[in-house]
Amino acid sequence: MLTNLFSGLPSAVDLAAEETFEELLSRPGVRIERIVSGGQCSPPGFWYCQPQGEWVVVLAGSAGLLLEGETKERVLHAGDYVDIPANCRHRVEWTDEDIPTIWLAVHYGAA
Repeated sequence: MLTNLFSGLPSAVDLAAEETFEELLSRPGVRIERIVSGGQCSPPGFWYCQPQGEWVVVLAGSAGLLLEGETKERVLHAGDYVDIPANCRHRVEWTDEDIPTIWLAVHYGAA
């Protein structure tokens, strides 16, 4: 069981191949996960759209996040967070290729 958000990170080789998603806590109405990215982004034309809200914070690294209706991506660095409303289409434009981008995502509300 993961007890430190910065431990048990994937190797550079594994991280280059794919993002990792680890569920840390799941209760009715809330799910918390750690996401570790290494240069990944949303595929061209793909948008996430979830029935629940998502509060996400970047703990390390950096990323570009675009919410539908916005003309400019939000550049997130360690400590930056955003609350993505339920049913808001959004996409990850890029993540840091040099160091792992560690996200903490809190999904809340009806699923």
